[in-house]
Amino acid sequence: MSDHNLSPEINFWGDDTPEQDYFNLKGIVGSKSYFKSPRGLNLFTRSWLPSSSSPPPRGLIFMVHGYGNDISWTFQSTSIFLAQNGFACFALDIEGHGRSDGVRAYVPSVDLVVADIVSFIDTVKKKNPNYRNLPRFLFGESMGGAISLLIHFADPLGFSGAVLVAPMCKISDKVRPKWPIDQFLITISRFAPTWAIVPTEDLLEKCIKVEEKKPIARRNPMRYREKPRLGTVMELLRVTDYLGKKLKDVSIPFIVLHGSVDVVTDPEVSRELYEEAKSGDKTLKIYEGMMHSMLFGETDENIEIVRGDIVGWLNDRCGGGDRT
Repeated sequence: MSDHNLSPEINFWGDDTPEQDYFNLKGIVGSKSYFKSPRGLNLFTRSWLPSSSSPPPRGLIFMVHGYGNDISWTFQSTSIFLAQNGFACFALDIEGHGRSDGVRAYVPSVDLVVADIVSFIDTVKKKNPNYRNLPRFLFGESMGGAISLLIHFADPLGFSGAVLVAPMCKISDKVRPKWPIDQFLITISRFAPTWAIVPTEDLLEKCIKVEEKKPIARRNPMRYREKPRLGTVMELLRVTDYLGKKLKDVSIPFIVLHGSVDVVTDPEVSRELYEEAKSGDKTLKIYEGMMHSMLFGETDENIEIVRGDIVGWLNDRCGGGDRT
């Protein structure tokens, strides 16, 4: 197992409250474990469930994090909120991220990541017979939004809906490398796929609006801080090119949410998804003035607006109201 499987000594909530005590204070049940994927990788997993004193879960949410991120830092704040609202949430650190096996931030094959997550979802369903008849939803942020759509294509009838937060479902022409750079990267990546060389600005500055929240994000001990690896960049270009041509084939009910000034993923691409998808049940939310990190990096008031739209959409599709 890789050397980044060590437990972090700090938590995103910023004090010495132990994790389980924090979950208790929030009125949810949290657990963590490892899942061995069919290809033999040890993948770190978490679950966030309504407390035992609450009514049983009304739905299952399988969550996918973004590039360079993980499920143990601020990503948890959304999972905790959804568990407080009656949903059983599950997620794993994908290959090369967080506490899972792999070279840091190297994703040689998104298709294999999709297979890992599909296998994990099947395991969750089999271990919990009470979950068998509950609505199942996908939730993906940024790169996780792209992966969620690929999971939908792999199992078109397996989910009741998808929540796509600033999804990276196509690389905008505004940020995509021009063709000579593409060709150069393709050639070099065949020989050195893990080379961390691709020039890019600090994405954290482009993601988070509230200055006071930037140090919190930087304290994440699992955050990848180096340049993107060649092989990962080329794989994301390949996958988003594929998805960009498949937007019309998206049939799952979905809500797609995007900040109007997001420069990491393009809100216009989310508009394209909304317009082209053949889904009969689709919702588009563009938030004026919001950046990429809508569920952590915005003001608390803005976060509550986005959270409210997400949980409202989920409630409408599986019954029940606000539990907080």
